[in-house]
Amino acid sequence: MFGSTRAVVIGGSDATDPATEAFIAYRNLLFTVAYEMLGSAADAEDVLQETWLRWVKADLGQVDDQRAYLVRVTARQALNRLRTVKRRREAYVGSWLPEPLLTTPDVAQDVELAESVSMALMLVLETLSPMERAVFVLREAFDISYDEIAEAVDKSPAAVRQIAHRARRRVDARRPRRVVSSNEGQAVLASFHRAVETGNPQALLEVLAPEVVLMSDGGGIKHAALRPVTGAEQVARMFAGGIGKVGDTLTAEPTVVNGNPALLVRLDGEIDGVMAIRVQDARITGLYYVRNPEKLSHLTSATPLTLR
Repeated sequence: MFGSTRAVVIGGSDATDPATEAFIAYRNLLFTVAYEMLGSAADAEDVLQETWLRWVKADLGQVDDQRAYLVRVTARQALNRLRTVKRRREAYVGSWLPEPLLTTPDVAQDVELAESVSMALMLVLETLSPMERAVFVLREAFDISYDEIAEAVDKSPAAVRQIAHRARRRVDARRPRRVVSSNEGQAVLASFHRAVETGNPQALLEVLAPEVVLMSDGGGIKHAALRPVTGAEQVARMFAGGIGKVGDTLTAEPTVVNGNPALLVRLDGEIDGVMAIRVQDARITGLYYVRNPEKLSHLTSATPLTLR
């Protein structure tokens, strides 16, 4: 994925060279950095390709800390791309939602990681400027020092501290008041799933918070509400007919997306979309339904993510 893997022959057997070994060792970390900054797996993969091309040209003898160097290059490339995609998303048809990732069990078990890649927080990060998002992600999620961040984003450490403070204040004003455990999230999702399958409007109202917001992303390709739907009664009406209302071949099954409980929706056995949730006080405050087929390619196999 990251360019042609260079190999040398030692004693008649293939051995990966040090540059490739280092890149492979940190690949999951670099992907997570780029994904959290961009909200798009496709864009994150492109950033890794650009990072790889710069890495193979580096003089490893002059690199004291390979991890720091690679994170710095990845962050710089992601920031450049983020400025471009920000403009592109302004012309997006309907609501834009992050590209969902099917994740491994360890992601859900890591509370810090699960929150940092959750659909809810990723949407909050969309409200930041590209520079604020880059600084926030590197500092808050990956605990990168201010000096290292300053080098990655071409700012002074003092300026980075100010940006980090401003970004943290804006995120804290919008993020959930507390982190919900995996078990609590799964229990709420199960209640929602049952209510939707049965088409029970009262059960839906019991699991939906009064201020719940439903956002759906069809990208102009699949049918989706162009604007967010707000309020429990309005959202419940959309689901009151049950999952089977659209057709007997439409089904939903529990899964884990971005480290958090979600429903995988299938039509005729093929993935039609994914519905992630945001939970607060044992009720759903946010529903995020991604149907854009261009964003569903990472739901067939788990994507490894890490903050370390």
